[in-house]
Amino acid sequence: MKSINPNARDHFKRRQVLSVDEYVQGIQAGNRVILSRAITLIESTRADHYETAQQIISACLPFAGKSVRVGITGTPGVGKSTFIEALGKQVTEAGHQLAVLAIDPTSQMTRGSILGDKTRMAALATNEQAFIRPSPAGDSLGGVARKTREAIVLCEAAGYDVVLVETVGVGQSETAVHSMVDFFLLLLLPGAGDELQGIKRGIVEMADLIAVNKADGDKLTLAKQAKSAYRNALHLYPPQASGWIPQVLTCSALQQTGIEDIWDTILKYKKDTQENGFWQTHRQEQAKFWLYETIKNRLNSQFFEHLKIKDQLHTIEQAVIAGQLSPFQGAEQLLSLFFSTHN
Repeated sequence: MKSINPNARDHFKRRQVLSVDEYVQGIQAGNRVILSRAITLIESTRADHYETAQQIISACLPFAGKSVRVGITGTPGVGKSTFIEALGKQVTEAGHQLAVLAIDPTSQMTRGSILGDKTRMAALATNEQAFIRPSPAGDSLGGVARKTREAIVLCEAAGYDVVLVETVGVGQSETAVHSMVDFFLLLLLPGAGDELQGIKRGIVEMADLIAVNKADGDKLTLAKQAKSAYRNALHLYPPQASGWIPQVLTCSALQQTGIEDIWDTILKYKKDTQENGFWQTHRQEQAKFWLYETIKNRLNSQFFEHLKIKDQLHTIEQAVIAGQLSPFQGAEQLLSLFFSTHN
């Protein structure tokens, strides 16, 4: 088919090419288009994009680190998007610049992602003080977008002083999100102790605040009962290293009630943990964690992209399935092949 504008493709290609300095200057100027394109580079699996992205991150790093990073998770149907929109309104009205990094579920069958967070947060999406970036979860670390932590750095360099990271739901992804945020918020429904039974103990232990959402109408009494049940349950968990005592609050994202109390609790946590030194220590531990996590991810990627591994992997896999090799023998053969070409 003939193009309506034969020059459009060349113009688009030219528009895409930016230098590292242009990216960094655009990010620091708060240019959302350039920020979005930089995050796209971070998420790309192309080698040339990776190199450019790392240079951008390095240049932005001195201007990052000044935000409050909040992880938000919750059971399906709890109303995370409505809650984030309500909290976002509270935060921006208080004069803050807000970035929302929402991890969208990726289909394991089609590899497709809905990326519908902007449609679920219509009011926040048009807020000049807010930036919403949905990212496909992919296969990385329990469904968390592989490069979310780097995206946080870019958002901070762009002047966003509050960063919310929304997870796909209660599951493995919470561990990854907890390792990149300062404050971890667990949203629950008015279901008393029954719902708590179905949530992994580790997720509850990570929570700095449990918020019982949908505390309105005929669910208000049930929400208050759930608040008491959750508060009693938290007494069974060991004290947090931060010295912080996890809080339990009720709210209604739909009615926008209780949201201010939640924001005040986040600010109090920041104040208390900065005073006792945990805030900075926690961030240093997170940086170390991601150092080793990145090494593992890069080695894993290089291993499976290696031409000789690609050539032998299926053969050894079939030998393991057929019982001709043990899984450990198969792994040793592949690892020996990989390392022999790197000596």
